[in-house]
Amino acid sequence: MELRQKLSILADAAKYDASCASSGVAPRGSSDLGGLGATAPLGVCHSFTPDGRCISLLKVLLTNHCVYDCSYCVNRASNNTPRTAFTPNELADLTIEFYRRNYIEGLFLSSGISGSPDATMERMLRVARSLRREHGFHGYIHLKVIAGCDPRLVALAGLYADRLSANVELPTEDGLRRLAPDKSLAPVHAAMGRMAEAIAESRAEPRAPRFAPGGQGTQMIVGADSGDDATILRASGGLYQSYGLKRVYYSAFMPVVPDSWLPSGPPPLVREHRLYQADWLMRFYGFGVEEILTGARGGMLDPHLDPKLAWALAHRDRFPVDVNRAERADLLRVPGLGVRSVERILDARRQRSLRSSDMSRLRVPLNRVLPFVCLADHLPRDLDDPGLRRRFLPPPVQLSLFDQPGRSEHA
Repeated sequence: MELRQKLSILADAAKYDASCASSGVAPRGSSDLGGLGATAPLGVCHSFTPDGRCISLLKVLLTNHCVYDCSYCVNRASNNTPRTAFTPNELADLTIEFYRRNYIEGLFLSSGISGSPDATMERMLRVARSLRREHGFHGYIHLKVIAGCDPRLVALAGLYADRLSANVELPTEDGLRRLAPDKSLAPVHAAMGRMAEAIAESRAEPRAPRFAPGGQGTQMIVGADSGDDATILRASGGLYQSYGLKRVYYSAFMPVVPDSWLPSGPPPLVREHRLYQADWLMRFYGFGVEEILTGARGGMLDPHLDPKLAWALAHRDRFPVDVNRAERADLLRVPGLGVRSVERILDARRQRSLRSSDMSRLRVPLNRVLPFVCLADHLPRDLDDPGLRRRFLPPPVQLSLFDQPGRSEHA
C-alpha cells in the first residue's frame, strides 16, 4: 500500500481519540540544542487532512490492526475495514518531512494492539527513539501507553515523550467487561501509577532525566454504557487524586460500528460539554466532586445550566458574595466569574471600592453575576425568588412537525 493511502487510513482511524494537547510542556527549541523542532507552552490544534493542511500535530495510529474486539471502536477486530500499518522508519521519516514543510509541530501517536501489548509498545518506542536520536527532533511527542505492556517500556516511553496517556475508556469495570471483554481497568491503573511515580521522581530531582514533562492524561467515552455523570466524575476525581493526571478528556460516543450493545442515537454533545465544565471546576475552581453533584438529578448534570450556576442556585445561602471583601476562593464560586476575572477584580479593588460600572469595564457578564454578589452600589433582592432559575434557562425552541411532542422544563 502506498504511503499516502496508509496515512489516509491511519489518520482517520485516530480521530476518535480526543486526549491530545501539548499544554504544560516547557519551551524547548533547536537554537540551543541543535537538531530541529521546538515546543511551545500553548496547546496545539489536532485537526488533520491527508494533504497536511491546517494542522499542528500529526495525529495518527501506527497500525489499525487490533486483536481486541471493543464494541465501541472502529478498529475492533470484527469490523470489516481496510487494515494497514506504518513501519517505525516510515512514520519517523513522515513526521520529519511534515515538520520541514511547516505542516506540524509534533506527533501524537497511538496504535491498535497488533500481536501483543509489548510488541506494539516497542514499535511505538522505535518511532520516538528514531525521532529523538537519529533525526534530532525536539518538537512535541505524545505517546499512548499500551496497558499491560512491560513496565520497562513505560519507563523508556517517558524519556522520549513530552506527554503520556493511558485511556481508561469507560469509567467502570462492569462497562468495560461488557463492551471491551479483552480489557480491564487494573492494567491501566497500574500503568498510571508507574507514570505518576516516575514523573514525581523526575520533578523532585533536577539532575534526573526528564520524564514526560507534560504529565499524563486519559480519555473516557461518554454515553457508550449506562454510566451516569456522577459515575464518570467520581472516576475522574479519583484519577486526579491518585495519579496526578494533567487532564481527563471526555469524548461523546459516536456509533461508528453497529452493535446491539450500543446506543444508536446522536452523540451526547451537551452532556460532554457539561462534563468538561464540571472537570474545569474540579481542576481550577476548588470544587469537590460531591459538591458539583449536589445540582445533579438522578446522577446526571443539569443539561440546561452550567454546573457552577446549578451549584449556586442549590446553595443560595452562600450568597451574596461581597466583591470588595470576599476571599479569592469565594469569588471563584460566583457564577460568571472565571479565574482571570477574579484576578482582575482582586487587582482593581486594591485601588477603589468596586461598583457595577467597574464590573462592566472588567468585562464581567453582569446578568449572570449580579444576582449573586453585592457591590458598593448594588445589593441583590431576588436570591430567594423561586423563579430565579428560570431566568438563566435557554430560550424555548419551537418544535417542528417532525419532533416528538413532549413537555420541556423551559418551554
